[in-house]
Formats: sequence, C-alpha cells, structure tokens
Amino acid sequence: MDDTDLGRLLPDAKDWPMPERRPFVGRYVRLEPLSLDHLDALWDAVRGADDSFTFLKYGPFAERAELGALLGDLSTRADQPFWAVIPEGQGPCGWASICDIYQRDAAIEIGSIWFAPALQGTRAAREALFLLMCHAMDDLGYERLVWRCQAQNAKSFRAAETLGFTHEGTWRRAAIVDGWQRDVAWFSILREEWPARRAALAAWLAPENFDATGRQHRSLRELRPAS
Repeated sequence: MDDTDLGRLLPDAKDWPMPERRPFVGRYVRLEPLSLDHLDALWDAVRGADDSFTFLKYGPFAERAELGALLGDLSTRADQPFWAVIPEGQGPCGWASICDIYQRDAAIEIGSIWFAPALQGTRAAREALFLLMCHAMDDLGYERLVWRCQAQNAKSFRAAETLGFTHEGTWRRAAIVDGWQRDVAWFSILREEWPARRAALAAWLAPENFDATGRQHRSLRELRPAS
C-alpha cells in the first residue's frame, strides 16, 4: 500500500492543548470568560429576542432564573469554555464557546453561539469569532477548525461560508430540536488554508476598510483569495 493511501502523516502528533479560559481583546470587542457576573446584562439582552434561540437547544427564557441556571452550567463546563461577548462601549450581549475539542485528532470547533439581534452582523460579532479562531489555530496549533450548524439555519450557514469555512456535507435528520428533526451541516478550515483566511479577516476588520458611517469598502468574500 502506498503511504499516500493512509492519509496525511503527522510525525510529531501529540495531544493538542486545551483552550485557555482567559480574556481576549480586539479593536471592537472583548471576550471575558462567561460567569454569573454577566447575568444582569445578558438578561437585558435576551428579553424580547425569542426568535434568536430558534436553532439552539436552550432558550428562550421566561424568567431571569432560567437564564441564570443556564449560565451556571455553561460557565463551569470543564471541556467547553464559554466567553461573554462585549462590544466596545457596551455591556455583554452574547456568548460563544470552543467545543468538541479532540486533542488527539487536532480538531476543534467554534460553537454554541448566541448573539443578540443588535450584535448580529456587526464588526464586533465577526471579530469575536475571529479572536476564538486565532486562539484555536495560532495559539493552540490545531489542524482542523470546525463549524457546525443546523442546515435550516440560513444565517449560520452563510456565516460559515463568509468566514471562509468549506462546506463538507450535511448529515440528514441528525438532530432533534424542540421536536423538529433537523439536518446538520459541517464546515471546516484546515491548517494549510488558515493563513489566507486569517489575512482576509484581518484585512476586513481593519479600520481603513470602513467609511465614516461604518459601511465596508470591500466585503470579506472580495478580500479572500479564490480557492
């Protein structure tokens, strides 16, 4: 059997490190390890945003205590660190995590993301994801970065493609959420693809890419080289 039939050899294979549960700071946003200290601000953010939980396995929340119970769970998961997303000049209005961490296989996922409607589509939202992507690929050196979403979630599907993830395929009826059978779409960025994706994201986030009203000069798709 030819060696190429076996895949890609990593002679220095190891157990890749776990993410660091620490703050990250960008131009437009900062990430803080999620805790119950963020409850009051996040309760203000989730009220009236019921539709934003359609594709998540938790929420919406009728009572502050329900959100508190969830944050108590998410903030203490040993194998899935969560961060509160705090745009510049604002309070926490979202959260995101690094999850499904396969240390032996060098695969890691950005997931379980909730952004308040006002945060969605902003520079702060995109930079929050970029900070976690950089941590996974640059700081920790993983080989495969994963994005997974319910295929019916058009916003998440588009976000994955815009960020430079490659759609690998869809598992049919792979999840049941609120009684609905959902398809699950899988995306990835590989180690050799990451430098071009990182450069495009950094260029898009640069202040000079926006005019005085905040309108982008070039889209992220325009800045990313054709693959």
